[in-house]
Amino acid sequence: MRLRSRSGRDSGVQPAGPAIPQRIHLVGAGGIMMSGIGEILLARGHTITGSDLAPSEHVERLRARGATIYGGHAAANLGLTDLVVATAAARNDNPEIASARQRSIPVILRAEMVQRLISDRRVLAIAGTHGKTTTTTLAALMTVRGGLDPLVLVGGDSPELGGNARDGKGDVAVVEADEYAEAFLQYEPRLALITNVEPDHLDYYGTAQRLFDAFRAFAARVVPDGTLIACADSPQADAIAAERRRAGARVERYGVDADGEWRALRLRLNDLGGYDFIATLEGTELGRVSLRVPGRHNVANALGALALAMRAGVDFTRAAQAAQQFTGVARRFQFVGEAAGVTLMDDYAVHPTEVRATLSAARQRFAGQRLVACFQPHTYSRSTYLLDGFRHCFEGFDALYVLRTYAARERADAGMDARALAAEIAGPPAVYVDSFEAAVDRIAPELVLGDVFFTLGAGDVTELGPLLLARLGGRP
Repeated sequence: MRLRSRSGRDSGVQPAGPAIPQRIHLVGAGGIMMSGIGEILLARGHTITGSDLAPSEHVERLRARGATIYGGHAAANLGLTDLVVATAAARNDNPEIASARQRSIPVILRAEMVQRLISDRRVLAIAGTHGKTTTTTLAALMTVRGGLDPLVLVGGDSPELGGNARDGKGDVAVVEADEYAEAFLQYEPRLALITNVEPDHLDYYGTAQRLFDAFRAFAARVVPDGTLIACADSPQADAIAAERRRAGARVERYGVDADGEWRALRLRLNDLGGYDFIATLEGTELGRVSLRVPGRHNVANALGALALAMRAGVDFTRAAQAAQQFTGVARRFQFVGEAAGVTLMDDYAVHPTEVRATLSAARQRFAGQRLVACFQPHTYSRSTYLLDGFRHCFEGFDALYVLRTYAARERADAGMDARALAAEIAGPPAVYVDSFEAAVDRIAPELVLGDVFFTLGAGDVTELGPLLLARLGGRP
């Protein structure tokens, strides 16, 4: 299925949605997707204000492009705005949201704003419990390289994209479709991809079945002449694909270990640090793909992105070239620095499956070296409902530290804290550290020449790497 031109009668382009007013206020402006929305709106000439509790690189980037972003939330921050856009994590008692409603200023969630931005494009939406940021970025790079000039919104920064957002002039939008709070149900994709489905965000969904049902609903939102692409290696994603196929929808599957229309075969390690593989479509070889990013999970990510991009009209050669140039996304197996013979890395892994994938990639990239990790649990509830996975997912690291829980939107009574989680981990023995200072004091003396140290988690654990780097750099 090749997407037709914007002027074609059978284009599948959705009618334009509600008009976007001139003055827009972003609650939680520093969030990765919210900041991308802000950048696109600024590029289109809108007046942007916003607020965030914490300073960040994304806040500074918005300010540098002309936005007024306040530190902290206050009703006075709204000014003369025409529309308020809020993250799903924002509470109804947020003073800016409350003030907007008192003043009859419309308030919409982030995903609805994304839908307004992409309403006149053919939407390529990538969803999944794991891998969606990397897969979305790869698909974006392939469509850029393929000349489609897409609009892009992705939940991670990419050096090759120059950030996490671009407002291309083509008729395609490549969007990371977030499942939290059913955000992805705002979209009506022409092409939808599901990387995998596993229990997560149960603080919102309550049960794994409700989460699964949300992914089923997402798959059902593909436009009638569109295509669902699902990873056959994931039992739940594969089940959704089978259900949609029985319903008469157009479905394609891809797999590294399982069979599908798209396959990655003859995997072998290469000199770039990743895998080479042969991509096939319905048994016909398309050619070789070479990756710089390590891990078998990235073979699956690249294969899914390839299927999506080629069905959007990108030829194989250009897609494969983009895949080879891809160096990764910020906080995904990211090099932090090296000091005293110790390599420091950072990864977003927050789920047991993600931890295992990162560990496997680390054993590939740093074969024979000692691997040390500091994991920060993200929310108390996640530690509770994923406890069985957390007990064993760190086996293979040589030493493990667990940093105090990043609470995000939760209170401490929502589940298990980091100290309790550390005590449950089967191996290696986990050492609890309750602050960055305690972590640096405990970990730095234990690191020796040749070690590789990983920070793992979705919270502020990323700040630990630079602190350790400084300490190690000053070590005799």
